[in-house]
Amino acid sequence: MPEIPVATLVSSLGFAAALVFGATVQRTDFCTMGAISDMIYLQDYRRFRAWLLAITVALAGSQILHLAGAIDLGKSIYLTPNLGWLGAVIGGALFGFGMTLTGGCGNKTLVRLGSGNLKSLVVFLVLAVFAYMTLRGVVALGRVRLIEPTNIDLAKSGLRSQGIPDMVASLTGFTPPGVRSVLAVAAVAALLWFCFRDAGFRSSARHVLSGLIIGTLVPIGWLITGVAGADDFEPTPLASFTFIAPAGESLVYLMTFTGSTINFGIAVVGGVIAGSLLMALATGTFRLESFADAGDLQRHLSGAALMGIGGVLALGCTIGQGVTGLSTLAAGSLLAWLSILAGGAYGMKYLEEGGFGAALRALLARG
Repeated sequence: MPEIPVATLVSSLGFAAALVFGATVQRTDFCTMGAISDMIYLQDYRRFRAWLLAITVALAGSQILHLAGAIDLGKSIYLTPNLGWLGAVIGGALFGFGMTLTGGCGNKTLVRLGSGNLKSLVVFLVLAVFAYMTLRGVVALGRVRLIEPTNIDLAKSGLRSQGIPDMVASLTGFTPPGVRSVLAVAAVAALLWFCFRDAGFRSSARHVLSGLIIGTLVPIGWLITGVAGADDFEPTPLASFTFIAPAGESLVYLMTFTGSTINFGIAVVGGVIAGSLLMALATGTFRLESFADAGDLQRHLSGAALMGIGGVLALGCTIGQGVTGLSTLAAGSLLAWLSILAGGAYGMKYLEEGGFGAALRALLARG
């Protein structure tokens, strides 16, 4: 029996895991932008707690795998010693603001596309184009000349990565593995306490299950790329769930199929759409939906462009940085996540107040 090529194996497993991801989000309405909206307008923190629970589970699973030696998180893009703080802050804020204009982040766009939302098809195409432009096209010139020169080379300070455990270890003199264990346990305990202290969240099986499943899929992603993708000659880059750069790569793959090779990220994008489609058909929730008017179209186009640019600058989205990145305990991921939250909150107020200045005043008054 012929051996399955590593790239085919990784892509197949990634597609299967993404089927579960897409079906889960479609069925449970797991939505990071919706979590911010619920907090601001309804003072309802259940979807935000679901997001935090996903982070908690992803962090616990990822750190266990790393400490056990099953994977080396230091090989991920999140833990390089090159700290792109400005990209994380600006990119995160742009992404957060953009997702409020489109009504959902990168993964939600894919899920809505699978559920029949034609607006999300337009968002996906525009997001993918701008993401690829920021990776390798005309926008990349600005990224290379304006953003990347501000990156901090932590190796000059003796740090091997931008991991928070390495930073704390360098200041305290303790060993990085010991600090990593303590920080991981403390973070998991604190997040679990915050999530389950709320009776409304505890009693909502939908929110609890969504957080558990989404969080579990992140270490599964690490295992797929880091273990199943291990190859002496062409090892698969260590990665897990993220959607912005893979969206751009997916569009290129669709246009250059005969000359391209599928990878984990492309397979995940397709799997999420397919999983959402299957769940929508199974539950009778598949509905075709289009733009209400020209203003609606304009908002979605603008938001998609901002998400594509911002997601690449920040090295990820609400899942890519907000769950997968945070699972590595990377300082850049924490910066990006906080910036996405800030950009999302500002975007909500912008839509409510109808102006940039009014939105800022409303946020300051609320704070």
